[in-house]
Amino acid sequence: MAKDYRFEKRKFVIGGIALSIVLIYIVRLFVLQIMTDDYKKNADNNAFLNKIQYPSRGAIYDRNGKLLVFNQPAYDITVVPKEIENLDTLDLCRSLGITSDQFLQIMSEMKDRRRNPGYSPYTNQVFMSQLSAEECGVFQEKLFKFRGFYVQRRTIRQYSYDVAAHVLGDIGEISSKALEKDEEGYYIRGDYVGVSGVEKSYEKYLRGEKGVEILLRDAHGRIQGNYMDGKCDRPSVPGKNLTLGLDIDLQMLGERLMKNKIGSIVAIEPETGEILCMVSSPNFDPHLMIGRQRGKNHLMLQRDKMKPLLNRALTGTYPPGSTFKTAQGLTFLQEGIVSKDSPAFPCSRGFHYRGLTVGCHSHGSPLPLVPSIATSCNAYFCWGLFRMIGDRKYGSPQKAITVWKDHMVAQGFGYRLGVDLPGESRGFIPNAQYYDKAYNKRWNGLTVISISIGQGEITATPLQIANLGATIANRGYFITPHIVREIQDCQLDSIYRFPRYTKIEKRHYESVVEGMRAAATGGTCRMLSAMLPDVEACGKTGTAQNKGHDHSAFMGFAPMDKPKIAIVVYVENGGWGATYGVPIGALMMEQYLKGKLSPENELIAEEISNRVIFYGNEER
Repeated sequence: MAKDYRFEKRKFVIGGIALSIVLIYIVRLFVLQIMTDDYKKNADNNAFLNKIQYPSRGAIYDRNGKLLVFNQPAYDITVVPKEIENLDTLDLCRSLGITSDQFLQIMSEMKDRRRNPGYSPYTNQVFMSQLSAEECGVFQEKLFKFRGFYVQRRTIRQYSYDVAAHVLGDIGEISSKALEKDEEGYYIRGDYVGVSGVEKSYEKYLRGEKGVEILLRDAHGRIQGNYMDGKCDRPSVPGKNLTLGLDIDLQMLGERLMKNKIGSIVAIEPETGEILCMVSSPNFDPHLMIGRQRGKNHLMLQRDKMKPLLNRALTGTYPPGSTFKTAQGLTFLQEGIVSKDSPAFPCSRGFHYRGLTVGCHSHGSPLPLVPSIATSCNAYFCWGLFRMIGDRKYGSPQKAITVWKDHMVAQGFGYRLGVDLPGESRGFIPNAQYYDKAYNKRWNGLTVISISIGQGEITATPLQIANLGATIANRGYFITPHIVREIQDCQLDSIYRFPRYTKIEKRHYESVVEGMRAAATGGTCRMLSAMLPDVEACGKTGTAQNKGHDHSAFMGFAPMDKPKIAIVVYVENGGWGATYGVPIGALMMEQYLKGKLSPENELIAEEISNRVIFYGNEER
């Protein structure tokens, strides 16, 4: 009888099906136990509650040890969505002072993984943040009613003074975009980070390291205490304290003097590059950026037409005007275009050549370098640039302007200096390619003559102009300006510790210093000597042309030998440099060098503070 193979094949089919079922179960178990942690989270969450311990953020001090920024307690309400049971939404909303619609919106945004990439229904999620002790107290009395909700103690920033908002910066809730960029995985939704100023630049030092407290639950989800008596807990590590180069008394005076004005004051200690003050006006009270009203206040400031959120010291780009003549003179000396005593260029109320005129004011003529700086003679520097662009040793105007630009860059213009604050602008120094494109390669020294007096295409930030003052004070080098003087138990970046030399010899700087001192004793800055009779101050005015009223500028340093402070004052629409720039600069120098103003200068400070600058045809 023939063998029936149908039954023989059927057993293989049945065996294959059984084996496939076993494999499916094995794969599913592997995925559940190894590849995903949802069930593990659920199981752990039934037994444990991992409570984040947020570190105290580092404090910030000024150069004299005065406390500027510190912490005060605040509270967050967090929720574990999977633990919510029989929630009385109306009672919860009444306790927190919110509406039912706000509750639904908060929960919706929390569960939106696009807005909250780290969302998990098994872990703590931020529900509300930055509640005061009083607000939290009402909620905490009823906390037992709201299963799944917890109170998390946090800290928010507090300020000792109502100044220096642009420098100090503020903290805010981390954005979705910032969360996506967080390669360390340090932050979660609801965390606070520095969003501007020092708070942003030094976030990794200030924030500290989070800790964790592991709490044990019973079968009903009630907290029974610390797991293993806290042996598995990890304490938080406080953030590092910062000491700034800022002198808060100098900062307060600067903001007082710039009241009702638009512009900036930047002061630097030449020897170290430390920023002594950084005033941007109009400014705002840093207290507006703390608490639950931060968003509302930020929007108000953002809509203000005066742009108080803009840090003009770093982001404002202005024509440097006659303050730039010092950089020009140094370049001409180094390139051999002029010497200290000759040539003496003529000035019959300006530069005149082939129908082109650049006006000037009344002073002696002809003048060599030192008195040309003292009197701020436009003609001298126009002739100097014209000679340099046309000098045959360079071969062409393009090569001459390239050499010129290289000197300007070495003196700190045209590129970001690298200050340890966010938002620095680079300003603009034109090069040969720029002019070739603008004039179809048909240009010469007359075409670009306006750059010789800090006008035309040239722009610079107040920080860059102040840095020029520090470079001249140091006779040929600067240390990259920086706001932080010291980080607790850490060392500053090397860029803020080592000098950067220009391409100009020290002896040429001595000539320019002589000219700036002459400006203070009998030239355009003579108010310096009148207000500071016992200080050998050096200065250079600037009156930068503008569509409306001219800008008033001053750049200087003091004392002449072993200088302690270099400063720039830039007042938009302030008119002549001597009108606002010089007296404000003198007051700031006196405050820093002597610790206070003389009674006579206090009266001048009060008068300047009360003045309102005109902008176009409108008075502010």
